[in-house]
Amino acid sequence: MKSFESLGLSGQLVEVIRQLGFETPTPIQEKAIPTLLQGNLDLVGLAQTGTGKTAAFGLPLVELVEENNRNTQALVIAPTRELSVQITNDLERFTASYKKLNIVTVYGGASIRDQIFKVKRGAQIIVATPGRLIDLLSRKVVDLTAVRYVVLDEADEMLNMGFKEDIDEILSTTPDTKKVWLFSATMPREVREIASNYMDNPEELSVGERNRGNENIDHQYLVVDERDKYLALKRFVDNTPEIFGVIFCRTKIDTQKIAEHLIKDGYSADALHGDLSQQQRDRVMKSFRNKTLQLLVATDVAARGIDVENVTHVIHMNMPDEMEFYTHRSGRTARAGKKGISLAIVSKREVNRVQQIERSLKRKFTRVMVPTGDEVCQNKLLALVHKVKQVEVNEEEIDSFLPEVYHELRELSKEDIIKRFASIEFNRFLEYYRDARDLNRSERKTFETTDADDRYLTGDRVFINIGKMDGLEKGNLLDLSAILAKLIKSILARLI
Repeated sequence: MKSFESLGLSGQLVEVIRQLGFETPTPIQEKAIPTLLQGNLDLVGLAQTGTGKTAAFGLPLVELVEENNRNTQALVIAPTRELSVQITNDLERFTASYKKLNIVTVYGGASIRDQIFKVKRGAQIIVATPGRLIDLLSRKVVDLTAVRYVVLDEADEMLNMGFKEDIDEILSTTPDTKKVWLFSATMPREVREIASNYMDNPEELSVGERNRGNENIDHQYLVVDERDKYLALKRFVDNTPEIFGVIFCRTKIDTQKIAEHLIKDGYSADALHGDLSQQQRDRVMKSFRNKTLQLLVATDVAARGIDVENVTHVIHMNMPDEMEFYTHRSGRTARAGKKGISLAIVSKREVNRVQQIERSLKRKFTRVMVPTGDEVCQNKLLALVHKVKQVEVNEEEIDSFLPEVYHELRELSKEDIIKRFASIEFNRFLEYYRDARDLNRSERKTFETTDADDRYLTGDRVFINIGKMDGLEKGNLLDLSAILAKLIKSILARLI
């Protein structure tokens, strides 16, 4: 395995990397950094989320940007505010003790006046979301005529979010001599078109088999009735005391609703979606990064590009319509070589979608069962015991309080103290999960009928996409259904 020194980075930057705790480059960094340091190539980098793409383009970028040139030399375009801020933070970490570069982030939802002021001071690198950058270009605040490098990060997601025209408009204002570095987790046709239109014979680097996903993610699913999804979520979280995860919902309304229910039920949770102000979003993300927040409930767009260390689980309350969305969701966990779990809570009708994603990823999903009430209570009790064993005792400061504690507990045996202490936490869960019903459901749907012979008829509903415009009346269709049912029964009777 190569070292950062062998990739061609300067000694000063390598020292910064060491101080930040990076020891060896990831595969995408190992491939991209030497190529980009040449400064004269277009590049397409394909790698899953969590593989170190920001450093793969960020380290060469800070090497190539000239400290004494106050013009805007590099532009990084990202799909969301959170990802833009995150990229800027990483670039500033890389340059902290190496170069004095003015790096400015521009995105919607924040004061445009403050951003204009920072740009006018001389932004050598601009990190931007497409919408706000278009606004600043129209005000003639941003000048991209001297840009030498344009980075399109998470290009597939920007196109999914409808930024194709914005990207075209932005790139049209940059010089023909610029070099474009495009990074993406997937390579749909629209991304390929950008590479064709704006890049000159680009170098293409790919890490891992396309559409295979991060190998360190354990993909799981459980099957419940639609109405039981929230109960299944709670039971899974209760059964996993050390969970630190992101819960994905399809809509902003569902995101807010589930977050509110979790908070009301005593969980450390909050919502992240597009209707929040920038101040609210920053507060939520700060709490999540600091781990004062255990569960982040988010929409696909709001959580795009979030890079938070040690996320143990990604939970899908709904299966996404697009394969790329599942890839990006699950990529919030198992980052930087660590393990993680992607759990889909699905209804029977969503099982087919799980199977489709299995085929696309070429990865087997494991069906897990919703834990029983007894299993949850046992795991919560063991987690409490483990916490007691691991707690750090401040001998010096607690000693003065212990005599009164010993006096208060003098009539209780060691066994009584253990039982009562454990019961403080245990009783609450025992009461809630007493007589808890089984939430698990079979994956296939069985259609119940009044005829005993029809017990063999299982399968899916059939939808016929014809009607009055095709000359078919309701009565004819019912007659046809009855004929088909009798025919099937007759065939089955002969076979069985």
